[in-house]
Amino acid sequence: MSPPVAPPGWSRWLVPPAALSVHLSIGQAYAWSVFKPALESALDLSGTQSALPFQLAIVMLGLSAAFGGTFVERNGPRWAMTVSLVCFSSGFLLSALGAFTEQYWLIVLGYGFVGGIGLGIGYISPVSTLMKWFPDRPGMATGIAIMGFGGGALIASPWSAQMLDSFGSDSTGIAQAFLVHGLAYAVFMSLGVFLVRVPRPKESADGTPAPLQGVQVSANSALRTPQFWFLWIVLCMNVTAGIGILEKAAPMIRDFFADTSTPVSVSAAAGFVALLSAANMAGRLGWSSASDIIGRKNIYRLYLGVGAVMYALIALFGDSSKPVFIVCALVILSFYGGGFATIPAYLKDMFGTYQVGAIHGRLLTAWSTAGVLGPLIVNWIADRQEAAGKTGANLYGTSMWIMIGLLVVGFVANELVRPVHARHHVSAEKKKEAVDVQQ
Repeated sequence: MSPPVAPPGWSRWLVPPAALSVHLSIGQAYAWSVFKPALESALDLSGTQSALPFQLAIVMLGLSAAFGGTFVERNGPRWAMTVSLVCFSSGFLLSALGAFTEQYWLIVLGYGFVGGIGLGIGYISPVSTLMKWFPDRPGMATGIAIMGFGGGALIASPWSAQMLDSFGSDSTGIAQAFLVHGLAYAVFMSLGVFLVRVPRPKESADGTPAPLQGVQVSANSALRTPQFWFLWIVLCMNVTAGIGILEKAAPMIRDFFADTSTPVSVSAAAGFVALLSAANMAGRLGWSSASDIIGRKNIYRLYLGVGAVMYALIALFGDSSKPVFIVCALVILSFYGGGFATIPAYLKDMFGTYQVGAIHGRLLTAWSTAGVLGPLIVNWIADRQEAAGKTGANLYGTSMWIMIGLLVVGFVANELVRPVHARHHVSAEKKKEAVDVQQ
C-alpha cells in the first residue's frame, strides 16, 4: 500500500486536497449530536446512552493514534488512509445494521469502536507527508488538513438532519441515514487514497538517495525527552481551556446573562455555538499559518498567555458585557483550533520528520486527557455552585480562574522547551535507512 512517489513536475498543492478528503469526512464526529434525539426516541435511550458511541469514538481516536502512529509511519499515508476509510465507513454500516435491527450495542461497536479507530488513523495519516511536501510552510500545510476536521461538522450537521427529515427518525430511517453516510464517505475518502503522493527523495551526487538532514529523533526516543512531555503539557492545557467553553457553550452564555435585563434566547445561544465552531475552524488555518512566520514557541505564547487574559476578562467583566464575553470566547476557541493545527509543526521543529507522525499520535493522548479534564472542571464546579444556591455567572467564576491557572502552567512548559540533546538524535545510518524505506 505504499503510495507512489510523485513524478517530476507533480504539484504539491494536490496533496492538501487528498488530506482534506479524509479530514472533512472524519470530522463528522462533531455532528453526532444530530442523531442523539432520534436514537433516544427510536430505541428508548437515555441521554447518557445516546452519547456513548461518540465518547467511545473519541477514546478510540486517542488510543489508535497513539498506538497506530508507528504503523502509519512505516506503511505510509496511502495505507493509513485506506485503513481509515475501511474502519470509518464500516463503522457506519455496522451502525446501520444495529439501527435496523434495534440492537444498540451494534451502533456502539460500529460507530464507537470500529469507526473510532478510523478517526485516529485518519487524523494522523497525512501529517508527516504534508510536512515533507511543505518544509517551508509546515504550519500552513497541517493547518489546511486539520481545519477540515474542525469543519467537517459544518457539512455533516445539515446533511444528517436533512436525511433524518427525508427518511424519518424511526429506527429504519436512522439505519438508512447511517447507510448513506457509510457509502458516501467511502467514495469521498477514496479520492484521498488515490490522490496522495510522497515527494521524491533528494539524491546525492552519486545518484543515491540522500539521507535526512538536520535533527531527527525516533518516536521511542522522543518519549524519553523532556521536550515531548513539555509539549504534551502545552497541548493538554490549551485544549482543556478551549473545550471547557466549547462543551458547555450554549448553557454557559445563557447562565451568564440570565439575571440581566437582556437574557440570551435558546436560538441566540445556538448561534453563539455556530460562531465558536467557525472560530475553531478559522484558527486552525490562520494561527498555524502565522506560526510559520513568527515561530512555534511564539504562537503558543499567544495561545496560552493571551488565552489566560481572555479568561480573566470573562471572569471579571463577562456578565456585564455581551460583546466582551463573545469576543473573548471566540478568541479562546480560535486558539483551541490553532493549537491542534500547530502542534505537528512544533513536533517537526523539535524531532524532525523521521517519525513525526508516530510522535504526533502519541502526543494526542493529551487531547484524550483534556477531553475529560475540561468538561469535568466546568460541569463539576457548576453543579457544586448550583447546589450551594448560586446562579448565573457565579456558577462559572471558580472554573474560569482554574482555567487561567492551567494556561499559566502551559505557558511555563512552553518556555522550558529547548532543542533536543544530541544523544537522542538518530544515527546517520538510520537516516539513510529511513530514506531507503520511503523509496
